[in-house]
Parts: sequence; C-alpha cells; structure tokens
Amino acid sequence: MSVLDVLRIMVVDDHISSRMVTVEALQQMGVKHISVAKDGREAFQKLNAEPVHLAISDLYMPDIDGFQLLRAIRAHPKLGKTGFIILTGRKDATVVQNAVKLGVNNVIAKPFTPDVLKKSIESVVGRLN
Repeated sequence: MSVLDVLRIMVVDDHISSRMVTVEALQQMGVKHISVAKDGREAFQKLNAEPVHLAISDLYMPDIDGFQLLRAIRAHPKLGKTGFIILTGRKDATVVQNAVKLGVNNVIAKPFTPDVLKKSIESVVGRLN
C-alpha cells in the first residue's frame, strides 16, 4: 500500500478556480482522498469532523484567513499535528516569517507548478510513490 492510497488532503481557498487548480494537480499526482473548503471557517469545521494528514490553504481569504486557520489547528489537541502548507500570491519575507512562527510546514508562491507542489507535499509526508 502506498502513501497515495491513504493520504488525506484538504484544499482551502475562497476562489473556486484556485481550489480546482490545486485539486487537479493533486489528482494528477495520484492523491485519492481530497476534500475542499471555501474558507477557513468551513475548513476548521470539516477538519474537526474528519481530520486530514495535510491542509493546503490559501493565505488571504475573508473571515478566517490562512494564518488564523493555521493558528486554530496548531492550538487544537486533535488537529495540532496536521501538516499545513500555505499558498500565497504574495510570498515575501514577512509572510514566511509569520507562517513559520505559527508552525507552517511550507509556503508556496502562486502560481505554482505541480512539481513544486509535489516537492512541498513530500517534504511534509514523505515520498508519494
């Protein structure tokens, strides 16, 4: 059984097109268990009901942004060890520093290539194939 058979990933993004680009890249990698959320609030509710191994979240979203979602996950006893990758169109030093302080596993600049996403995921969960 490979990692791809059991790996559960949630994609969180308020823009449906960005969500679908990420989901499509994951599907092309062979990830079988993908859930989606349109914002941080929905993601946290879904994660409480059904935890995942890895969350891939946009940074800038209305209501609860990627930093707030990461903070909530890290503070939660059941979800605290969930892998977390932030996607952002503005990957500057401040964003990266803040994300690292909150316990992010990786920060990826948008637009990203499937290869960059795969390498980022593998740095969190290990080789996919």
